[in-house]
Amino acid sequence: MKIGVIGSGTMGSGIAQLFIENGHNVILKDIKEENVRKGKEIIERNLDNKVRKGKINTDDKDRIISNLNTTTKVEDLKDVDIIIEAAVEDINVKKEIFKELDKIVNDEAIFATNTSSLSITEVALSTKRVDKFIGMHFFNPAPVMKLVEVISGVSTSQDTEEKILSLCSNINKTPVKVNEAPGFIVNRILIPMINEAVGILSEGVATKEEIDTAMKLGAAHPMGPLELSDLIGNDVVLNIMEILHKEFGDDKYRPHPLLRKMVRGNQLGRKTRIGFYEYE
Repeated sequence: MKIGVIGSGTMGSGIAQLFIENGHNVILKDIKEENVRKGKEIIERNLDNKVRKGKINTDDKDRIISNLNTTTKVEDLKDVDIIIEAAVEDINVKKEIFKELDKIVNDEAIFATNTSSLSITEVALSTKRVDKFIGMHFFNPAPVMKLVEVISGVSTSQDTEEKILSLCSNINKTPVKVNEAPGFIVNRILIPMINEAVGILSEGVATKEEIDTAMKLGAAHPMGPLELSDLIGNDVVLNIMEILHKEFGDDKYRPHPLLRKMVRGNQLGRKTRIGFYEYE
């Protein structure tokens, strides 16, 4: 199967790696040659790590990389079977991407967006194939995390849903079916929990270390909520909270002012080397 992946950042390159490791041909597309070059370099480094750990050999690596092509031209995606978009989490950007793709990619191709919280139904309306439009929410790092949320919009056909569920199983992922709703399953539960931890920190109830330790030891979480927020990106957490607040109109989803302040100060977590913790 030929897969087109839009966006060569952390998620896009991870999704591309996942598919090429499972024998699919992938065209990784971004707007700049520099971006796709960096995306391919990320994939090669990840595969080199697997070689060093003895999980694959150099012949395996070469075979896997041969399944990958990169491009900056949307025309190169015209014959793919599935498009998976992993661009910036901005609904207007996603709409423009799919509007352009819809004119070029063959009519039978399925379109999927890797959004973590945006409306599948709304993005699908930018195309003329609303029945072939679906959400595939991968988790970071995509080659490692087992879960994929498969989100059907109002007009997603059962055939499209079944094909994507089968594809997820084919790449050794565990899919869960979701009928579109703000935040889907994981982020609707997880992100408000992080927001509540920010509130506990702000009120001086406990230090960040104590909050994270409490949730790791008391709830068996592999990471504390503030550590996790730094990993996800505090800007991403804020964005999802804002979407939940807007969609539900319920103040229990109101982003905490401390979270807003940190994002304004570019304290986004690991990617800026400072968030709730500092990183070298």
